[in-house]
Amino acid sequence: MKSTMMDQPLSINHLLERAGTIFASNEVVSRLPDKSLRRHSYGEIRRRTRALGDALRTLGLRKGDRVATLCWNHHAHLECYFGIPAAGGVMHTLNLRLSPAEIGPIAADAEDRFLIVDDILLPLYRQFADLHRFECVIVFPFSGAPVPADLEDYEQLLAAADPDGFEYEPHGENDPVSMCHTSGTTGQAKGVVYSHRSTVLHTLVGCLGDHWGFKSTDVVLPVTPMFHANCWGVPYAAVMLGLKLVFPGPHLHPEDLLDLMQLEPPSVALGVPTIWMGVIQAYERALTEQPGRWRLPAGMRSLVGGSAVPESLIRAFDRHGVWLLQAWGMTETSPLATVSYPRAELQGADADERYRRAAMAGVTVPLVDLRLRTDEGGDAPRDGQTLGEIQVRGPFITGSYHGLPVTEDKFTDDGWLRTGDVATMDELGFVRITDRTKDLIKSGGEWISSVDLENALMAHPAVAEAAVIAIPDAKWSERPLACVVWRAGVQATPAELSTHLLARGFAKWQLPERYEPIDAIPRTSTGKFWKLRLRELFPA
Repeated sequence: MKSTMMDQPLSINHLLERAGTIFASNEVVSRLPDKSLRRHSYGEIRRRTRALGDALRTLGLRKGDRVATLCWNHHAHLECYFGIPAAGGVMHTLNLRLSPAEIGPIAADAEDRFLIVDDILLPLYRQFADLHRFECVIVFPFSGAPVPADLEDYEQLLAAADPDGFEYEPHGENDPVSMCHTSGTTGQAKGVVYSHRSTVLHTLVGCLGDHWGFKSTDVVLPVTPMFHANCWGVPYAAVMLGLKLVFPGPHLHPEDLLDLMQLEPPSVALGVPTIWMGVIQAYERALTEQPGRWRLPAGMRSLVGGSAVPESLIRAFDRHGVWLLQAWGMTETSPLATVSYPRAELQGADADERYRRAAMAGVTVPLVDLRLRTDEGGDAPRDGQTLGEIQVRGPFITGSYHGLPVTEDKFTDDGWLRTGDVATMDELGFVRITDRTKDLIKSGGEWISSVDLENALMAHPAVAEAAVIAIPDAKWSERPLACVVWRAGVQATPAELSTHLLARGFAKWQLPERYEPIDAIPRTSTGKFWKLRLRELFPA
């Protein structure tokens, strides 16, 4: 017997056509460098995107060519998400927070032929232009300034193109659409290439009610950079459903985001924990210093990922009617792999249990298999205690890296991705990440979780942020050192911090050996604590 279903390849082109026809009047809003707002309908976005595809073909784009983007979050970057693969190209997002010495080799590794760059980022481009020669550089006049004569003008190219006569490049569902490089701060940046199939499946899984839970009435504010794991895949979902998008442009300071929320109140916002730490601190400070300046949108929910979300941060936002929904994933997982949502089995649980669960990485999403492998090579039991490395597989999990051989330190013999994250899993399938394998602290033969210590320290009223690293110890091999950033106007003694940790269930041997006050915790290009840099600052 054979299936009677049509063999129709999955394609992100379908998402664009759907948005441009069914949701033609819905809005995409972009904040410009001067903080004014520019509005486009999805009908306009569809025409501009098809025009981009036609313009790239005219410039000589061939199927499979890489087109790099060096852009903030705005409507033209959204057009690149769909217009580049529409013409058969592969969009390669460059991380503008990396140094020029890092960006150039990443562009070279991808063999990028074309570059689409914001005019306000041309100074950054000039710094790595000699490290990789693009055949064609297209400037998006984000600020409205004239485009240099030796470069192509994005808007002029679109104006001269033929969106009505444009035809999509024929493709299979496993053909590539986009490429992202992993962070290069701890080693060689590696390319992950997403396909039409993986992107569509990831979009459908993300839109489930217990995950992103998008509805047609949602207004989405993507603070997560569009160069970071394709903005977690949310732009594809927003286009598929015709959701109103509000792009913040380059204005990511807490005050700027809060101002934007007054102008265009979002129902959903997404960003890394450090963004929301800054937002809640600015908001609560203004409640006493500038009452009435801002209001957090009623019922807004925030998708948070990129690093562990402290329970104290979840509680702080919930006091003001905003719920933080934590998810876990990596560039390699498209990125959604787990979500911490309220399971039916937990109905009736008290508030403390609800917050405790919300601070976990959550439950594996459909289509993804997840296991925890112990040092002994077996699967960790689902007891909420036994540590194991997270390993995953699925239709939107990478099985290799661009241009690199498959190695046993990244992939198992039976086809699972080794994530390097260490976690436990309980009987309900909730994953609790305790550390990266390289960040676990082994003291006297026992493991200490730096993440658990950090989250507990950040619940102290004097601590704004905390990062914990291992330092060598002659007797115990390693001991924890805590780097703390004080809240404005307050401090705590080491004894007070230790007492706080003991009250939260830590044993005396798990307490930090010492506490180092610092002005700011160094961060990677994606906003995570940069512990490699901390270990350099505090080698012992």
